[in-house]
Amino acid sequence: MKRIKYYREAWLLSVTVWLCISPVSLSATELWPQWRGPDRNGLVTADPWPEKLDSTRLKTTWRKEIGHGYAGPIVSKDRVFTVETLDKKQEIVRAFDRTSGEQIWERAWEGAMKVPFFAAKNGSWVRSTPALDGDCLYVAGMRDVLVCLKTGDGTVKWRVDFVEKFGTPLPDFGFVCSPLVIENSVYVQAGAGTVKLNKETGEVQWRTMNDKGGMYGSAFSSPVFATLGGVPQLVVQTRAELAGVDIKNGTILWRQSVPAFRGMNILTPVVLGNTIFTSSYRNASFLYRVDRNESGFSVSEIWSDKKSQGYMSTPVVVDGKLYLHQQNRKFSCLDPASSKVLWTSKKPFGQYWSLVANDDTILALDQTGELLLIDANPEAFTLLDRRKITKEDTWAHVAVAGDQIFVRELNAITAYRWSEPDTVSSIQK
Repeated sequence: MKRIKYYREAWLLSVTVWLCISPVSLSATELWPQWRGPDRNGLVTADPWPEKLDSTRLKTTWRKEIGHGYAGPIVSKDRVFTVETLDKKQEIVRAFDRTSGEQIWERAWEGAMKVPFFAAKNGSWVRSTPALDGDCLYVAGMRDVLVCLKTGDGTVKWRVDFVEKFGTPLPDFGFVCSPLVIENSVYVQAGAGTVKLNKETGEVQWRTMNDKGGMYGSAFSSPVFATLGGVPQLVVQTRAELAGVDIKNGTILWRQSVPAFRGMNILTPVVLGNTIFTSSYRNASFLYRVDRNESGFSVSEIWSDKKSQGYMSTPVVVDGKLYLHQQNRKFSCLDPASSKVLWTSKKPFGQYWSLVANDDTILALDQTGELLLIDANPEAFTLLDRRKITKEDTWAHVAVAGDQIFVRELNAITAYRWSEPDTVSSIQK
């Protein structure tokens, strides 16, 4: 493992630097602005994490009880934003002070709905993780609406109701996709398709990948940006296929069927050079190659493996290796270059992991409320430490910003900070 030998000295230096930095000068790695972090890939660049998760090294700094929700927290230079469903009637966005946990503002609207019975065992709570861009927060409500809020006071800047605008059916599972902001536009998989909107006004610029919506129409996955064959594009995964969409005009550049049980293509596709990895429920993991020649784009399957089936957890990539939490609840390391599964953990874990990698270390938040620290070692599964941090489920994606970790429990938000063992911290309830 690539560890710093004199960890204590390095850590004390980093704390000194942190205390001298003004909030305005925080780097992108000290923020968590969207689904899966600064670059939407679950990777952060930070000082090496300690190899233990005990309360002397990872301290609770504050905790606030809020309504139920699956949406991950968003972290700006001085605030933390959460989304919740309250009393099965309202959706509420809250802004908390990043340091103290004190609430700054809240914004609510009528927006709850029930998902199908087989998906409702854990509740019909809001699912989409917002996106932060400058002084705007883009929040998706369950009833297929996208709301732009001003981060200063929560004022609604604009609101788009896709059901009303396009006459499409209410998605059976709600708005699940997490918004993606690129330059002057925001992209979502909503309105029974994929939509590009002006981020300042909410004006729809194009809509593509249209389907009939309903039970098998509303997307579970979230779009990512990539340049393939020299063309900037969205890589989107619907309930039935994977596709590349030209960000300028919405033209479908290529498409590939992805088989899955009941269309449960849930995880976010992972782009590796000119290849794309995805994994579907009760089917297989797939690696597709996208090529471009004079006649256009083509896509081909270059590898699949039915033994390593993904479910909801999107993998992280460390040194070219994919680390994937599977449908069978075990954890695997896959090598796309050799098309091999390098190892699989012997014991299963919870139903879902959110994953963040820092250099050669992986932090995993298990759905059962357990935090795990794992060595990103392609030779063998190496669990460095584990800690039960809450009795509540933790379906939302963990946020890691600088030396802070934010965990969205089912009915609370808790902030942690890496500390030296002798550092004193207080817990605010």
